[in-house]
Amino acid sequence: MVCIRQATVDDLLAMQTCNLMCLPENYQMKYYFYHILSWPQLLYVAEDYNKKIVGYVLAKMEEESSECHGHITSLAVLRTHRKLGLATKLMSAAQRAMQEVFGAEYVSLHVRKSNRAAFHLYTETLGYKIHDVEAKYYADGEDAFDMRQQLKPKAVEGKSHAGKSSVEHTEGSRSANKNARDEDKKGVFVQKGDKTDT
Repeated sequence: MVCIRQATVDDLLAMQTCNLMCLPENYQMKYYFYHILSWPQLLYVAEDYNKKIVGYVLAKMEEESSECHGHITSLAVLRTHRKLGLATKLMSAAQRAMQEVFGAEYVSLHVRKSNRAAFHLYTETLGYKIHDVEAKYYADGEDAFDMRQQLKPKAVEGKSHAGKSSVEHTEGSRSANKNARDEDKKGVFVQKGDKTDT
């Protein structure tokens, strides 16, 4: 059984180790600290019954944009724990927090053109669309797909997000944030029978 929960500072070394084992794009520890200190609500880990971190999502909010949106910096699941839907659950947790905590309109990410498994996950399972192609995005010169997914506005008590006053929006956001925090503390458990991604 695997639990999806919000990451803590104590998880950063295990997240970095998972990154090194799974991906060619690696980050120094200060980059993980930058993320968790700036956007602690957006980092999630998949933890197995032995308390081992077997996957993570590292995400942030884009600050240099006129549109409020989030960005998935890195997503990885150890090979031994793939095909359990963990990547989907990690992405969903981060996207939900982007929307509920920060009011993100959409989420962006980059993926190598050659990474067919990740591309399939993002397009077929999670509903991302190609926004652009960034030539020679990666250090080895490979191009990246710049992908995006629109987030649906949150409707609270039968009202659309756009139709609420700022007071109603604030109260709804507080309630949603509390519910999200309570859910994150409990964690989401995944068993072998749960299969939602590649």
